[in-house]
Amino acid sequence: GRHDHWASPFEALGKGAGDCEDFTIAKFFSLVAMGVPQAQLRLVYVRALLPQAGAPQPHMVLAYYPPGGGEPLILDNLVPEIRPAGQRPDLTPVFSFNAEGLWEGAAGRAAGDATARLSPWREVLDKARREGFL
Repeated sequence: GRHDHWASPFEALGKGAGDCEDFTIAKFFSLVAMGVPQAQLRLVYVRALLPQAGAPQPHMVLAYYPPGGGEPLILDNLVPEIRPAGQRPDLTPVFSFNAEGLWEGAAGRAAGDATARLSPWREVLDKARREGFL
């Protein structure tokens, strides 16, 4: 009944469907469950230039930051290949976040605590803890 509900991985799996936030959240928690450190992952809110849309559209992707630095890899439910961020000129990062913080753009200046500023993320983290993901 809410305008934009962010589903936990189990909720999305149970529905058998989801939007870009749901897919990004599921990827994040799946990789964390496989042992990828949360610090290497960021959910990135972007403006995406989609072929069917005239103007940039709000969208969310997952960025993986390799150990030792380097260009992040972008996991996107709209593009099946995992590509380096530099090969995604169709995406303009607005802000990024994970359980450790909130940043301007994909790797910009720290912008505070994501759980304090993004209530949908706080709710997903709570659900993920109850579901055994964290």
